[in-house]
Amino acid sequence: MSRTLDKWDPENEAEWNSTGKGTANRNLWISIPNLLCAFSVWLYWGMVAKFIQKLHFANTDLFNFTFRNDGEFYDGDGYRALLFTLPAVAGLAGATLRIPNSFMIAICGGRNVKFMTTLLLLLPAIGAGIALQNPETPFLTFILLAALSGVGGGAFASSMSNISFFFPKRMQGLSLGLNAGLGNAGVSVMQFLLPWIITFGAFGSMGGEPYEIAADDGMKQLWIQNAGLVWIPILGVFLIAAFFGMNNLPQHKCGPTPVAVAKFLWLTVLGYIGAAVGIVLLLTPWGGFPELLKIFVVLVVAVVVTLFAMRFFTPDETKQGLLKQFAIFKHKHTWVMTWLYTMTFGSFIGYANAFPKLIDDVFGFIRVGSDGGQLAEALVNPSAPVSSNFIWIGAGVGALIRPLGGWLSDKLGGARVTQWDTVIMIGATIGAGWFVAQAAQSPTPEQYFMPFLLLFILLFATTGIGNGSTFRMIPIIFEKEQAGPVLGWTSAIAAYGAFLIPKIFATQIKAGTPQYALYGFAAYYLSCLVVNWWFYARRGAETPC
Repeated sequence: MSRTLDKWDPENEAEWNSTGKGTANRNLWISIPNLLCAFSVWLYWGMVAKFIQKLHFANTDLFNFTFRNDGEFYDGDGYRALLFTLPAVAGLAGATLRIPNSFMIAICGGRNVKFMTTLLLLLPAIGAGIALQNPETPFLTFILLAALSGVGGGAFASSMSNISFFFPKRMQGLSLGLNAGLGNAGVSVMQFLLPWIITFGAFGSMGGEPYEIAADDGMKQLWIQNAGLVWIPILGVFLIAAFFGMNNLPQHKCGPTPVAVAKFLWLTVLGYIGAAVGIVLLLTPWGGFPELLKIFVVLVVAVVVTLFAMRFFTPDETKQGLLKQFAIFKHKHTWVMTWLYTMTFGSFIGYANAFPKLIDDVFGFIRVGSDGGQLAEALVNPSAPVSSNFIWIGAGVGALIRPLGGWLSDKLGGARVTQWDTVIMIGATIGAGWFVAQAAQSPTPEQYFMPFLLLFILLFATTGIGNGSTFRMIPIIFEKEQAGPVLGWTSAIAAYGAFLIPKIFATQIKAGTPQYALYGFAAYYLSCLVVNWWFYARRGAETPC
């Protein structure tokens, strides 16, 4: 089987029915598990932060960081806010790497990109497995490993762009929905798998010694290093599948495999330049500069630096391919759809990244006494919900329902589905914020957990349906050669939700008002409702779709 196909035209019905459908489906079903693993390794830092926090509060000698705190150990809320840095850094790196990944397929070839992405994911998996075995590992080491995990975040842009070339327009909603939805399910699979895999020595002597903490029934052993080690054999299997089972397409002039790999690595390095600048700015104190505003400035700088590096520091041959695709930035609807898609995917990935620790931080601590007075220091809530029983549900629902959003949009129109979906998102977000506020003011916050959880599951479901519907709109609005880069670009900017949402929650948790974060997100969703209605959903819209 040739690694690069001789010809490819999915709109030719005869060719599609004879050989095209089988080839497209094979590439899709190899792409999905590779993307699932990419999401898992990218976003397991929310879970790793949760495990580190659990060990630390059980024994403050474990993982007692002084990073950027003048050599002093952190207090309770300060420590909780610090650990949000890990998923935020992974989110920032992953989103920034989506920018070069948006344009990689036409330059490097789909099969080459998928294989190399999975190969690079082994680095943070191995690194985390080693670093978590030592409770004195510096916090900076975890930051560097979280940044390396960004390769998994970047993979989504190239994966979606690649699959869009394999299927005819009439099947774009379902095929993209399957790739994205089942790929996104990696978040839920990871959140379900890791609380189980850390409870026993799955890797024998290679996995190191367990940590021991007190539990109701005696001492409990945890191998949190398994959170990284478990992905090594899984990645190895899908790495082989991508190398031998996927194809490059003839319209993508990627050249021989070594040349394509060199292009991939160079573009990845350029993406990491932008990510590194953003991470350094994020970790550097800005004096009295408002923290929320700083978060958005860091995002903009990371994007600009990455685009600048791609524009001016690529070889001429690669640059010509990039400049041709950069034409999407002159198209008004590129920016409109970026705004809308950030609402859906940005929310999904951001909430998935923050959800494990958010539950613990809101419902795992008591901040007021039985008389309603504010406590000087938050107390561990002995009746807190066991978050590991629930954290995987929201992301799982959001991911698995995404193909439904694509299918409904094929039938009803993407703009119409997006419009009603956004209305529900606004209501669910405000409701979740209200219950968070009630929990923060109650000596028994656990009583508000179940309605909060149900609203958050609904919110995840709406992000999933909206993911499918907005992605379905793009191939309708744009020509085939533009749709792939636009799909990649919108997903790149939306992925900054994995950075923004944990950082916004961190600032509001530190201020004691996490509900304000959710109210702010609802206001943004309202703006998306108006934008979608004006450009696409209203009668007489400029571009109905």
